[in-house]
Amino acid sequence: MGLSTATCETVILVVEDEPLIRLAAIMLVERLGYRALEAANADEAISLLEAHAEITIIFTDVQMEGSMDGIALTHWAAGRWPPLRFIIVSGGMTPKLHEIPPGAAFLAKPYADAAVGQLIAEFA
Repeated sequence: MGLSTATCETVILVVEDEPLIRLAAIMLVERLGYRALEAANADEAISLLEAHAEITIIFTDVQMEGSMDGIALTHWAAGRWPPLRFIIVSGGMTPKLHEIPPGAAFLAKPYADAAVGQLIAEFA
């Protein structure tokens, strides 16, 4: 996949506890032309959300260690920052529509880079 011509300064917070998967997701986001911040768990994500008002999209795995999983993180963040949008991914489960907040989309792992790019473009 080539570089995107994205011109907006969309900042995406990638939340993934597996370092290699997190790195791949960050590289994808940056290859698409967006700025990425990274967190290994929900606690790190919350700290970054509080410090970076420019974050507009959270790209999170569901299952991870820490105080909450990715779905709980998206509900918490949606309650605090309603304009946020969410891309929720998982290789182990598929949440039901009522389990994810409004403004969220779900992708099963392994996801296609093009699917991530399309969602980001829609959300940006």
